[in-house]
Amino acid sequence: EEDAYAFTFHEEKLNEILAKIPPGWKVSVVSVVGAFRTGKSFLLSWFLRYLARDQQAIEGSSSKDEIEEDGKWYNQFQSLGNDGFDWRGGADRNTTGIWMWSEPHFISTSSSGKKEDIAVVLVDTQGMFDHETTMALTASIFGLSTLLSSYQIYNVDKRIQEDNLQQLALFSEYARMAMTTHDDDDGKKSSSEDVEKPFQLVEFLVRDWQHFDEEEDFDLMEKEVDAYLEKVIADRDAKDLQETREQILGCFEKVSCYAMTHPGFAVTKKKYNGDVSKMDETFLTLLDRYCHRVFHADHIRPKKIHGRELTAVELGAYIKAYAGLFATGAHFPEASTLLEATAGANNTNAVHMSVREYKDRMDRIAGPKCTNYVKPDELKELHQEQLEESIEVFESIATFGSKRDIQAAKEKVLKEISESLEVYTSLNDSRNPLAGLEIYIVPMFIAVASYIMRFISDMTCSSWSQSCKVTSEVLSHFYAVAFFFMVIVAFTKAQQIKEVIQRISKAIEVMNQSPASNKQKAD
Repeated sequence: EEDAYAFTFHEEKLNEILAKIPPGWKVSVVSVVGAFRTGKSFLLSWFLRYLARDQQAIEGSSSKDEIEEDGKWYNQFQSLGNDGFDWRGGADRNTTGIWMWSEPHFISTSSSGKKEDIAVVLVDTQGMFDHETTMALTASIFGLSTLLSSYQIYNVDKRIQEDNLQQLALFSEYARMAMTTHDDDDGKKSSSEDVEKPFQLVEFLVRDWQHFDEEEDFDLMEKEVDAYLEKVIADRDAKDLQETREQILGCFEKVSCYAMTHPGFAVTKKKYNGDVSKMDETFLTLLDRYCHRVFHADHIRPKKIHGRELTAVELGAYIKAYAGLFATGAHFPEASTLLEATAGANNTNAVHMSVREYKDRMDRIAGPKCTNYVKPDELKELHQEQLEESIEVFESIATFGSKRDIQAAKEKVLKEISESLEVYTSLNDSRNPLAGLEIYIVPMFIAVASYIMRFISDMTCSSWSQSCKVTSEVLSHFYAVAFFFMVIVAFTKAQQIKEVIQRISKAIEVMNQSPASNKQKAD
């Protein structure tokens, strides 16, 4: 059973996708889940077309206004084609597993008046509730998608039924338990009631909606759908129905709904090839408005876990942590195991971010590209300042999970920073203007001392004294050897001698250097 429903994690492919996102950029994950044969891959292929239109405007090849001059963006091509997420008509399932589109898209967002560029990745999931997918596998697909997405689209057919709500409540509540249960020092588990909602947005996308009162006023149509959702999730007298709604509202920061009409009967044919002209015009207009809705700069948000917006590197750490737990689709991971994986990935990110903070700052002080020498005491002081700031970064990220694991991660940070300090110290020592001068000073001192002693010997000794003659010859040999040694060095290490002269001048600068100068450089 485990082999039949096993997931295969393509880590190299994931790394290739995330490597295309600029360092430090936040990432938004838009995923679509739902029953099989409800048009999830078809919708995502339209998303790709829409985002490609946005990408043209970002890259400057054409503006959005120029694209719209010749008509709506969806009329710019004859067929949707099948070069995006694979889709096809028919009754058999098409997508298996969970797939991420290979090219991230980039959107300029605005939040609280601040503009920020974020990357958007699209995720397609295997259809649920077919004749081959077990409930455990369905839970795994829905749960993993919920854990990773910032914008979860729950694709439903014709209306939101009670079983749709129950499934969403069951899977998301299980994931919520894994995200909000904390370990105490004595190993006991306690649930914190004041923890923020673990997931960001779930949106019911009702396909083939047939109940619009008016199909000419699209703003009014959207208001009708909002009113429909309010009615669906309104309080109920029955305990089980009410608990279902409370679980959903307790898991997601926002629950919303959108509806689209039937795309046209031609689309349902097995041999349909994506011909846009055969699609219903109302459907295309609603699709256009929905694309604007999902990817609007004021709407799309980066993925958050425990309140922290994730970069590509951080998201990758979480995906890798979860992938091992969902390697078999035959069993859904235990909540405690999910918590451990989530906390472990968070600690990994905390170590990475804090060490990178330290290295970024120390690189500007004593890194490979630096040319100035920093006095050892001053370097030690600067190291201590950067260490304290890095620990603050670590503690701001590593905020949940076992305290024992957090402490182990903190010790790893201290170890990596200590090893980095050795490298920076070695690099700094190599720039010491006084280092290596003994190679030149010692022979020069011997030569000068030998010459002076011979001069004194010749001036004070009698010419007939044999011992004076021997002493004079020995001293002359000393300074002759030293002289020829320096000549050889001069020929073989001319560049080094030039550097020695520069070091001497730098040494004078070091003697007069202001202690505060390197601190200013670090800032």
